[in-house]
Amino acid sequence: MNQSCQAFTCLLALLFSIAGAHAQSGYPDRPVKVIVPIGPGGSYDLVGRHLADALSKRMGQAFVVENKPGAGTVVGTQAASQSEPDGYTLLVGGLSNMAFNSALYSKLGYDPRKDFVPVALVYKFGYVMVGRKDLPYAKLADIVAAAKANPGSISVATAGVGTGQQLVAAAFMKTAGVKFQEIPYKGSPPAFTDLLAGRIDLFFDSIAAGLPYVRSGQARGIAVLSSKRSPLAPDVPTMSEAGVPGLDVDSWLGIFAPAKTPADVITKLRREIRASLPELKERFEKSGGEPWDLPDDRLDAFVASEYDNWTKLIREAGIKLD
Repeated sequence: MNQSCQAFTCLLALLFSIAGAHAQSGYPDRPVKVIVPIGPGGSYDLVGRHLADALSKRMGQAFVVENKPGAGTVVGTQAASQSEPDGYTLLVGGLSNMAFNSALYSKLGYDPRKDFVPVALVYKFGYVMVGRKDLPYAKLADIVAAAKANPGSISVATAGVGTGQQLVAAAFMKTAGVKFQEIPYKGSPPAFTDLLAGRIDLFFDSIAAGLPYVRSGQARGIAVLSSKRSPLAPDVPTMSEAGVPGLDVDSWLGIFAPAKTPADVITKLRREIRASLPELKERFEKSGGEPWDLPDDRLDAFVASEYDNWTKLIREAGIKLD
């Protein structure tokens, strides 16, 4: 009797195992939620919605975007970290919630390194250093020389504490060995207003945001912070070309899943996301960025290096949000 019970128990376990494997291989068999940790609009939302639309069509199941803003990107990211690791809740992650926040906040409700696994990085965009049109320095080398001779004599706008614009400016000052006078603004629009009016000297923002002013002649494009020139601004040199080597900064976005999400689900998502990128190329480029297909075997190391590098820079600069 005991042997019969044991055999029956083993058979049940086997059947449940087979059923579970079959159910997993059928992923997704219900709608998948994609958390965007900011409100509608902006690069996080753009990537989340375009990718959700493409995956819905490819995988025959709805991928539904849920905007969950609050405390920058903290509220939505924390909510995703507490979700079931079953592949049915995904997160749009980028520099802000996956690299900046751990250093900016003394207490954070999630750990980007322990609570998430990168599924795919799909989008990146560069930054450009723009100057007021009557800036009395012809080249980047002249700006650096003047800033070194008179620290604080050149002003730079930031779009708020802890924003990408402020942190890119901090990265530039550290790399070039200079000190600008930082003028904080509540977002990019008011910063550009004062730049165009000649009330501040410099501003770092995305290429998409800065180039219209450069093309119209209202501001000067001084250098891009990527490793190569942007096709959107072929006449603007890179930082290395302009005399400040070692400053290659691209902002990136991708899809992350809660830690312990089944490996076969991650593999399937990676395959389908990669297959979606060609159809998203034009839409991504219109937004000022470009599709990015980082190989799977480089994902973990790249995200970890971004976390380490930005954490070090933010702490050395003494930038905090609490």
